Amino acid sequence: MTFPPNPTSASAVIGGRLRLVPGPGIATLLKGITMPVIIAAFATYLLVGIITMRVPEGTDFPGPQFFPAIIVAGLYAFAVVLVLAAWREWRTSSDGSTDRPEEEGGTDGTPPGRAVRVDAKSMAWVVGSFAVFALVLNFLGWLIAASLLFWCVARGFGSTRPLQALAVGLTVSATAYIGFDMLLGLPLPSGVLGGF
Repeated sequence: MTFPPNPTSASAVIGGRLRLVPGPGIATLLKGITMPVIIAAFATYLLVGIITMRVPEGTDFPGPQFFPAIIVAGLYAFAVVLVLAAWREWRTSSDGSTDRPEEEGGTDGTPPGRAVRVDAKSMAWVVGSFAVFALVLNFLGWLIAASLLFWCVARGFGSTRPLQALAVGLTVSATAYIGFDMLLGLPLPSGVLGGF
């Protein structure tokens, strides 16, 4: 059934209220692909750096280009996944399969969405922990500073298990320390554990 362009006549013919909402335009798609474009641009910058990198003759595998190439491949893959997700969301919303569930609630009776504000306390925990991390990294060393950074960020995100967050942070920072030191040959600051 097609509706006439005049909403008053359409509601009179149907006998109910007609709610006109704008469909998602190209701006919605552009908003969804902004971050993937930034990620792809950064990956391209890294790729140019890898290609123009001077590698000495006789360098053993993996070499200085190997790990950056893995990161570049991951960034490009992530950008493609984000573009596909944005495209899929834009296509499904332009087909009319979703009628603004945040305003009316879901079709399965879920409550409508709510407006969300930035939590200043959480933001202070996250931003402040990065600032303190930058200041104490050389003194405390990577292992302790990165563990505390992980704990503070988890606290900022609302973690209710501080000991678990600290244990995970210690594990991740130790794994990164070993990876950088043994695989890449790039020592991270030892701090108080290494006698400065």
